[in-house]
Amino acid sequence: MKEFIPKVQNRKVEYIELIYDLIFVYLVGRNCSLLYTTAVGFIIPLDYFSYMTSTMVALQIWYLSSIYINHYGDGSLREHLMMFVNMYLLYYMAEGIRTDWGPVYVRYHVTWALLLLNMALHYYLAAHRYPEEDEILRRHRYRRTASLVMQAFLVLVSIPIYAYTGYALSPWALVFGIAVVFFTRGTERRMLVNFPHLAERVMLYMVFTFGEMMLGITGYFNDGFSLHAIYFSLMAFAIVVGLFSSYGYYYNHLLDEETKTSGLAYMILHIVMIFSLNNITAAMEFMEKPLVPRLPKTIFLVVSVLVFFICLLMTQRYSKFSVGKHRHVYRKFVIGAAVYIAAALLVYRWDMAGIALTAAFIFKQLYELHFGERD
Repeated sequence: MKEFIPKVQNRKVEYIELIYDLIFVYLVGRNCSLLYTTAVGFIIPLDYFSYMTSTMVALQIWYLSSIYINHYGDGSLREHLMMFVNMYLLYYMAEGIRTDWGPVYVRYHVTWALLLLNMALHYYLAAHRYPEEDEILRRHRYRRTASLVMQAFLVLVSIPIYAYTGYALSPWALVFGIAVVFFTRGTERRMLVNFPHLAERVMLYMVFTFGEMMLGITGYFNDGFSLHAIYFSLMAFAIVVGLFSSYGYYYNHLLDEETKTSGLAYMILHIVMIFSLNNITAAMEFMEKPLVPRLPKTIFLVVSVLVFFICLLMTQRYSKFSVGKHRHVYRKFVIGAAVYIAAALLVYRWDMAGIALTAAFIFKQLYELHFGERD
């Protein structure tokens, strides 16, 4: 069976795509506000579930629209209208994020459904644009259209169900959307992407996310001029710099832009990395607060950092050096992660030690990226 190859192979990320992605960063940043309502000094589990669900909703829409533009983007008026409509709707979605979903449930879910239907319309139109393609690929786009419509239907149905029963059905709509991508991955593998365009698009989203992290640590600089304030602001800044430099080194020096891929795994890895970076931002803000229980916030920070680096390690399957194939790379990471976990649990009562340990682990991983053995 033949593979689908995007018609425009030298496509660059356009200005409008940057503005489009910036609104998603704003939306995900608004989601993070759900993390700062605490019970017994830490995150309320139900609020964390709401944060995780609403973040994945935003990132699913970003994934679908990014893949659509990569495959079929031509800079047309129709494409720009799709993005402008989504931008407008995303503002409404962002302003509908609350810890108390009752008053905004209808607003948020109608907006979510309209975003899905907008994407469904453009996938449907794309199915008619390339008549020379085989029937399997055309059916794939029809299935994508049908799945988006079905997901939108589930979102809309959840509104009266919530009104009458108080039960939120909408998380199952998200599960449905993710499951469709999983069960159609066989066909997805034939839908090759313009990888340089996709990699640049994802990299720029990551840059925006790191920018959000820089803004997130500004609270460390508001405590006046004291040893405590200087120490925590310096450690927080070092953590962001280490994370940013690790990803930057991978993108600038290791990434193979000639990779032939559907982009599915690459996008999923970055979605998890974006999610983990937002968690790290929240965890660092907790580290400075003495009233937040030390063990939960330490575990939160350690797990978030490890998830980021696990995903970054897995993206090296797209590197020039096939570093991910060497067992010693994984073995060194596992040993380093085990030492980090054990040390963090030993010193969790001392916030100053915990945040310094995290910074040291991050720079150790940056060192491995620079000087680790490769083919």
